[in-house]
Amino acid sequence: MKTIIIGGGAAGMMAAGVAASNGNKVILIEKNKTLGKKLAITGKGRCNVTNACDDVETLIRNVPQNGTFLYSAFYTFTNAATIRFFEELRVPLKVERGERVFPTSDKSADIVNALRKFCANGNVEFKTAVVSDILTQTGKISGAKLANGEIFNADKVIIATGGLSYPQTGSTGDGYRFARAVGHTIVPPKPSLVPLETTEKWVPELMGLSLKNIAITLTDKAGKTAYTDFGEMIFTHFGVSGPVVLSASAHARGNIDGFKLHIDLKPALTHEQLDLRIQRDFLKYQNKDFKNCLVDLLPQRLIDVIIKLSNIPPELKTHSVTREQRGTLASLLKSLTVTIKGFRPIDEAIITSGGVSTKEIDPSTMQSKLIEGLYFCGEVIDVDAYTGGFNLQIAFSTAYLAGQK
Repeated sequence: MKTIIIGGGAAGMMAAGVAASNGNKVILIEKNKTLGKKLAITGKGRCNVTNACDDVETLIRNVPQNGTFLYSAFYTFTNAATIRFFEELRVPLKVERGERVFPTSDKSADIVNALRKFCANGNVEFKTAVVSDILTQTGKISGAKLANGEIFNADKVIIATGGLSYPQTGSTGDGYRFARAVGHTIVPPKPSLVPLETTEKWVPELMGLSLKNIAITLTDKAGKTAYTDFGEMIFTHFGVSGPVVLSASAHARGNIDGFKLHIDLKPALTHEQLDLRIQRDFLKYQNKDFKNCLVDLLPQRLIDVIIKLSNIPPELKTHSVTREQRGTLASLLKSLTVTIKGFRPIDEAIITSGGVSTKEIDPSTMQSKLIEGLYFCGEVIDVDAYTGGFNLQIAFSTAYLAGQK
């Protein structure tokens, strides 16, 4: 069987290698000069290949968009299978906080090279070219046409072109166009795992400040909790970013304008415990100005903002701070609140939400229900997950299914 894979990212290379190992003659067509361009920059160049969570149900819970569609894919090629796959290709892996799995070397190039080797072992033919159209005949795949007019005949075409995030790596929505041209429904693409813009004027003052071991709660316009998390975040010139914020963005769908992000700077302490901690610090610095008594409690850059928001005079002697003022300070530290005005642009997103409708794809094979011989895998499908290696697991699991037969 002749198989064409369009897209040489994580999903494309996995699908190509699997198809070749199943006896197919495989051509992988990638418009970039190098394979795995986006994969090489994931996880800040470290590549969070999967998540070592205990079971498939946990994987599904971390896919807020059409997670149940992935049952067959996750059960057929599990996260444990992903770990074995790379270790058998001589890429040692390690598990970090949140069960995130990385190459021991901390080099994404090791993951990219392992996938290239997997393809090369199966004699996959690589071609650098732009595909202009997929070709069908009487409801069945017949091949693909390149931008230069060259035609490749095939019994099977696997679309693994990614979404719209990181367009500089080649993710420019080509797969949506191919799918739409043969009758597929495309759920409108939106940014996911993307930084959030905020309205408060003090936020840009903290640009570059990273906070670790904090908790966040995202609430909607009615004050209802939409998402909670614990971990790291960073302030930017436009708002907030970092792991917990990116995951919050994946959970907040639709119009996020007016949502609020509440940052608990001291999640290990109850309000009462924090008040006792503040009292100890106040006693220690009782003869100093209020502005100088928070050095043990907060990062230096955050102190001026907290003082301003507390409305406690900075020159007030610490021993003169009232109980009510102290309570206001504690409340502020337990819920430093920013107002969300929107998502950053999709080209800044890690993942695209939206894509080819899962209703039109067979979840047990990843074959189109409309066109025989047409398959989809990875980000081009309308599934997306939180941070932590879950999105790459989606790519590998769906690609494994698509490469069968």
